[in-house]
Order: sequence, then structure tokens, then C-alpha cells
Amino acid sequence: MVTRIPPRTTRQPTRQRSRFRLFLASGAAATAMVAGSVIPLSPLLPAAPQAQAAPNAVNAPAAADGKKVLTVAVDQSIDSLSPFLAQTLVATSVHRLTYEYLTNYDAKDARTVPGFATKWTPSADKLTWTFTIRGDSKWSDGKQATAEDAAWTFNKMMTDPNAATANGSFTSNFKKVTAPDPTKLVIELKKPQATMTALDVPIVPKHVWEKVGDFSKFNNDKKFPIVGNGPYVIEDFKVDQYLRLKPNKDFWRGAPKFDELVFRYYKDKDAAVAALQKGEVSFVAGLTPAQAAALGSADNIKVNDAPGRRFFALATNPGAKAKDGKSFGNGHKALLDPDVRKALFHAVDRKTIVDKVFQGHAVEGQGYIPPRFDSYFWQPSGAQTIGYDPAKAAALLDKAGYKKNGSGKRVGKDGKPLDFRILCHATDPNDKAVGKYLQEWWGDLGIGLKVECLDNVSDPWLAGNYDLAFDGWSVNPDPDYVLSIHTCDALPATADASGATDNFICDKKYDDLYAKQSVEYDTAKRTDLVKQIQSRLYDTGYMNVMAYPNAVEAYRTDQIKSITTMPEAAGNIWGQDGYWSWWSAVPAGGTGEASSESGSSTGTMVGIGVAVVFVAALGLFFVMRRRSTSEDRE
Repeated sequence: MVTRIPPRTTRQPTRQRSRFRLFLASGAAATAMVAGSVIPLSPLLPAAPQAQAAPNAVNAPAAADGKKVLTVAVDQSIDSLSPFLAQTLVATSVHRLTYEYLTNYDAKDARTVPGFATKWTPSADKLTWTFTIRGDSKWSDGKQATAEDAAWTFNKMMTDPNAATANGSFTSNFKKVTAPDPTKLVIELKKPQATMTALDVPIVPKHVWEKVGDFSKFNNDKKFPIVGNGPYVIEDFKVDQYLRLKPNKDFWRGAPKFDELVFRYYKDKDAAVAALQKGEVSFVAGLTPAQAAALGSADNIKVNDAPGRRFFALATNPGAKAKDGKSFGNGHKALLDPDVRKALFHAVDRKTIVDKVFQGHAVEGQGYIPPRFDSYFWQPSGAQTIGYDPAKAAALLDKAGYKKNGSGKRVGKDGKPLDFRILCHATDPNDKAVGKYLQEWWGDLGIGLKVECLDNVSDPWLAGNYDLAFDGWSVNPDPDYVLSIHTCDALPATADASGATDNFICDKKYDDLYAKQSVEYDTAKRTDLVKQIQSRLYDTGYMNVMAYPNAVEAYRTDQIKSITTMPEAAGNIWGQDGYWSWWSAVPAGGTGEASSESGSSTGTMVGIGVAVVFVAALGLFFVMRRRSTSEDRE
């Protein structure tokens, strides 16, 4: 699942975006913050007064006496508990914990491993795929989970556009889906599809969801517990306050070791970091360089600095439009000119951003796919590179007809000054810091820039009311989803409809390449096509990937005994392609570690004591959907 997109401030925005790319929201992984802690709790009580909690935290009800609770604090809103609508990273992360997918990714190396399906076999022409569904998976209400649940989930997405909001790209090529018996799922395709072993779609219980009426309005947040078959079951939820889960004792891979897992909304990341230092929180992610440096020398705290799966980019509004051809929004017309877009990018010093903003906790941006996914990683050739070159930027602006006047200001042929706006996530310090540099660099070119830092960037983004925006997605091992969000097919049907698009890009050459890779089963050939897609996206100048932020996290070694990182060697804890971290976490003094047929559960050593886990997902406000994609869905 990929995840991204700015979080929504309203329950039902006019248009929903496809999963936050893993994290479109904050644009920078360093802004997402996660904090965790374990605390013995006393009987179920209503939330305590906020004055008794850490600053800006919202209390969730306490658990029964003696229970060990892992609390994850988040500063990103859960846009929906419906897996058919959810787009923010925190929401798609919750769905990975509560619903099984057909397959999963190995925690060690991200290879495909069994999930709800134990094996899969394609026909000779690869147009029919047969999945064997495990017989030891039960829904949390006691009913058997079967192939019929998977068939119903996919068929609903194929026949109801509202059910395809979050993950529709996975089923758009499905011709027919059937369940001949409880353990057999058969998917017939219109044409070959390369993502058949990476269908990041949560499977839901048919007997519950077939009673739902309008899928565009059903947020799955009124009746608890919520029936699922993942390692956790959602027990309670209050918007922008908390979400509480309990272990699924019948989970086929083994129940989690914590008595409860709580995702608590935490408005201020600094407060969570302070809580970590006090021992009130056991895990924090998305640290700024200053926070990481301060925590690095603290007792009982270890900083984990691992290669990330996200990119931090500058996106332009290419002219927001719908599939019906109608334009909307108020994006600056000058950005329709590729020379203007490339001029702006030539005036961006990536090295300075990595050195000064991320302070070395990132890698300079190039292609769309982060270097962590080395087989798909692409770099522009020498002549193709849009490097830092202010002189070339000035020449391109002159060519485009925007020359400096007597006061050094760029003006168009109509005499109007060249001024832009850029959407910035108010909770993301990286957005703000880079915004200041852009104002300086572009100001030297004679261009004005207004940095609009908002708590909610989703509404103006979805309405096309922006010129530029800080963008970011978490990429899955299979890159199909984050590539699909830039196709013409991802545009909303109408200006008021839902769409899976990231920033309204629609380019025929890009679409042709995407279509080819989506049906290519030969690994080497598909890899080459994915690189060609990145090359085309780069050449259009709609996006400028400035950096690949590291996953910078810290945890208390006296509170959590062990927790799995992904990949196992030098990997991250928060925002994984799976449920490994929270499923595998072992409390200090626990009864042992969870066993995984996918990978080791002995990853990072983390203490687990009397604290509360706070995950402050950085200004991850890209409400776009998933796939972490399946997640950014994920």
C-alpha cells in the first residue's frame, strides 16, 4: 500500500485522493513522528483531562489493570476506517493490522510471502490466477474467512466506483473473480497484469460489508469491535483523539504480545520527543536532525537511522482537470510551460537541502523510486540532468518570455509579475525550511514565492487551488501504485468526483509506458520499462524529487525488548510494508518473541516499560490514498 496525501479536515471531502502515497502528506519522512510506550493501565475510564496528559495529547480510555499497552501517538488524522476509502498513512497502517491481504512482503527482503493466500498459480497465458486461501483464518467474530470474502471484496471494487476509491487500480484489469470453493479464489484478467503477487488490497468480511449502502459515505467508525482477520482488532475510535486495538487471539500467524495497541492523536511532535526522554513514550519516528542529535546521547535511548522508502518532492500544478476534459482550480498558467517548470527546478540546490535541512539524514533526489529499491532506482543521464544551474534557469525564463524589469522582477508579456504559491504542511519543519531556501533562490531569479503553510493542505490540493506543493510518497516493493497515480486514468471523472491522481498529471507517452510495464512479467524487461517511466516523468518537469529522507527513529531500550525492522538489516520500524513491527513487538519481561514464517522478529531492541507510544506522523498530510501505497495506501 502506498500512502500519501494531505489529511482531510472534514469527514467527507469533495474529492478523495488515492492513498497518500505512502505519505504525500508531509512531503518529508522526517516530519512524520511516531511515539510508542507501554503502560500498565487501570480499569476502563473516560479520557482524563488534557491538563493531566503530555502537552497537546488527547487521552484514550485506559485499559484494565496490569495490561501492557503499546501506544502510538500520531499527528496525522485517520481519514477513514473504511479500507475502501482510507488514504492517509496512519489509516492504511491500521488496516494492515486489521485485515489480511492475499500476500505479504517478507520482513527480511520484501519478497512475496503468503498472507490470506498460501499459494498462487497462473495459467499458461497468465490470464487466469488461482489462489489457494488458507483454511486457518477466522474473522474476529468467530466466522470462517474464506475465498468468498476475497471474491466479494474484489467484485465490489469492480462494480462500485465508490468502493474503488482507494485501491481501484489493482482491479481495473480484472475480468471476473469467483470462489469455486472456500479455499479457491480464481481471478480472470482482461490482459496480463504484473502486480498479481502484490495486490495490496485489504480483504473484508462479506457478511459484514454486504450490508453497507453508500460506500462513499460509510467510514466504518460507528460499530465496535470492527470485524477483521489481521493480528489486531479495532476496539474503539474517536476522531482526532485515539484508536484502540486488541490482539486477535486467533490470528493464524500468532497473536501479538502486547495486551493493547493504541494510536493516540498527538498534536505536537516536540511534546512526544520530550515524553520519550522522560520515559513516558517508548518510540518516536520522523525525527528532525536536531531531535536525533539530542536523543543520540540520552540514556536508554537509541536512534535508528535507516534508508527510507519515501521521496520528498516539489510538485507543480500542470492544470487541474477531470477526465471529462473540464479544467478547474486556479493554478498559475505559467506552469503550463515546461521551460518555466524546468527553470524553477534548475534553481533548486539539492545538495544544500540534504546538507542543511536534513543535515545528512537523506540522499539527494534523482528519479522517482528511492535507491532503497535498487532494481528500480533510476538516475538521469548527464545531458538529461536538471541540476542546480541558476544561469540556465534565468536563460529558460528569458526564453519563455519572463524577463526582468528595471527592479529585477520577472514579468510576463502582460506586465504582471511572476509570483507563485506553494502548499506547505504546517506540521512539517522540512517543508518550512525548504520553503525559505526556495524563496531565496527563486527570488534571485526575480520570482516571488508565497509559502502557504496550512494544517489542511488537502482541500486546496484536491480543488486544484495551488501552484506548487511539497509532495512525498512511501514506495512499496512493487512500484505499480505510485506510478499509476500519474496516469490519465487516475484523474477524477468530473471536478467533483473522487480521483486517484497525485497532482493531475496526464501525459500520453507516460501512459503508454505505464500500460506496457503493467502487463510485462519478464522482470528485466519490466524493470527497464519502470526506469523509462521515471525518465519520462523527469523530462516533463512536473515533479522534482529533491531528496530521499532516511527513516530517523528513536526508542527506549528499557521499555521494548525487541521489535522487527524492515528490512531486517538496517531497516525502519514505522511505515513498513506489512504489520511486522507492531505485531512482533515484545514487552520487556514478556513471555517470548513472536515467530514469523516470513522473517525474523528479533529486529530492533526496544525497551518497554511504563510509557505511552506516540507516533507523530509528520505532517504527512497527503490524503491521497494508499498504497502505502497500500499502504501510503500506505
